[in-house]
Amino acid sequence: MEQRAVVTAGTGGIGLETAVGLAAAGLSVTVVGRDADRGARALERIRAVAPATEPAFVAADLASLDGVRTLAGRLAADGPLKVLVNNVGGMFADHRRTVDGIEASFVLNHLSPYLLTELLLDPLRAARPSRIVNVNSGAVRAAKPRFDAVEPPGGYYGFHWYARAKLANLAYTLDLAERLRSTGVSVFAADPGGAATEMTDNGTAGSSAIVSPGLRLVWPLVRRAIERSTSGPASLAARSSVFAATDASLDGRTGLLIGARSRPVSPHRRSTDRRTVDDVLRLSRQWAPVTSG
Repeated sequence: MEQRAVVTAGTGGIGLETAVGLAAAGLSVTVVGRDADRGARALERIRAVAPATEPAFVAADLASLDGVRTLAGRLAADGPLKVLVNNVGGMFADHRRTVDGIEASFVLNHLSPYLLTELLLDPLRAARPSRIVNVNSGAVRAAKPRFDAVEPPGGYYGFHWYARAKLANLAYTLDLAERLRSTGVSVFAADPGGAATEMTDNGTAGSSAIVSPGLRLVWPLVRRAIERSTSGPASLAARSSVFAATDASLDGRTGLLIGARSRPVSPHRRSTDRRTVDDVLRLSRQWAPVTSG
């Protein structure tokens, strides 16, 4: 029987390399993205690596929560789902809101993958043993765990807000793993480390404006560290996601953060703090309700 996998933001960078890795492992991969031309090129690349599989492309705007709901309905209609990789994410130099009126980095890095995952739990249960992989980031160490509101107090600094959204998603991921324990659906977070991708190439990660004033004096040193860590190929950065999604050593296990060297690492302590988890879940249910009622 065909085993399906879905990779969001799968038409380029780490997402495409993840899709290629899953196809090489024998999965029938659907890549999700915004641009049909990029989608077509992604499918060509996947077919070249895994000619025995038949990949598919689905267009969706994951910055729109209604778009996520529409996507989930389409994917669920295709039947059981073996692997879901939530690769979508983004960091922005300037404060921006989505069509739903919510700060963009919180949507792309947390609310969108949260909602898609919750809406696809039935197809994932139908394919069990199955896996959910949420791509995270070492940036969580720079996050303040304030989740009493969808936007933190104070000024907008893209790197810190990105880190906060990734922390929210990590807290959700580890809590979801406990919720689904013994159901046959395993849940992992994957930290790709660094890679040269569109997010790091567009200048956002190099601007001191994305960090709070207290860090700007040391930002040149931090920026050089980022440049070193993001100089590797996306194919290398995708290894943690592919490992989390396919490796037999993880059979029967759940609730792990897979590090850049494709082995479990300890998650940041804030991601398991009960108050943080409860606040993240409350915000998620408030701003991205799973049911319309």
